[in-house]
Amino acid sequence: MDLTAYRILQEALTNARRHAPGAAVDVELRYASDALHLRVRDNGPGAAGDDPGGHGLLGMRERAATVGGTLRAGPAAGGGFLVEADLPIGGPAP
Repeated sequence: MDLTAYRILQEALTNARRHAPGAAVDVELRYASDALHLRVRDNGPGAAGDDPGGHGLLGMRERAATVGGTLRAGPAAGGGFLVEADLPIGGPAP
């Protein structure tokens, strides 16, 4: 789960730098007893069109799924772009 969280965070920050250069980016990590919640939000122009698409977002979703987690990505309320992942601690349920 640690490597998955690292790679999702790395991709989200790379995307913010590529698609919203100079934008402020907030990163939030919250641990619960059973999960890690990861949130990355920038204040850039947001996604181009309704479907942000791209292989980076798909890769982040696949990484989250491999550990039994979920990932949401899209325009943030008030502008910018938001990536949120919930990753279970201890891996996917059997």
